[in-house]
Amino acid sequence: MLLTVARIGRAHGLRGEVALDVRTDAPDERFVVGARFVTEPASAGPLEVVRVRTAQGRWYVTFAQAADRTAVEALRGVDLLVDTDEDQDDEDGWYQHELVGLRVEHVADGRVLGEVVGLEHLPAHDLLVVREPDGARTLVPFVEAIVPVVDVPGGRVVLDPPGGLLAADAEHLVVSDETRGDAVEG
Repeated sequence: MLLTVARIGRAHGLRGEVALDVRTDAPDERFVVGARFVTEPASAGPLEVVRVRTAQGRWYVTFAQAADRTAVEALRGVDLLVDTDEDQDDEDGWYQHELVGLRVEHVADGRVLGEVVGLEHLPAHDLLVVREPDGARTLVPFVEAIVPVVDVPGGRVVLDPPGGLLAADAEHLVVSDETRGDAVEG
């Protein structure tokens, strides 16, 4: 099965180096000199890594097929894929293909809140994309406090949403004085 391990970001410098938006827990194993990646779209690859470095928590690579800034700028947004064995189990990690289609239930009473339709990767944490029964699309922080249960074999995720997180619960939105910008008397 092909899985995305990174998305190519912006060019860095003039000699073909590019920043990666890493999507793997083991970048030091994936991004090594000589590693070859299938790409999405396929027409952009395959790509072979010829240089790797990290700086301030970011990964930078140079590909044999893109020797200058112009060439790597054309690769921005391309996904790097690896063929992986699905038998690898990570108790606290899930791939998008495992989550899409899961039923979303409320922690208190088990009522159906929607269906997972995607996963968005952000620097702080991932977001589950949930389609609510009325069709509204809601982004849910994929953190244990809000998503305490991911039961892939059972076909569900369980949410403990704060008031107003879901579109169907907008009337219960809790807004603090700080958020509104109201002055707090002291």
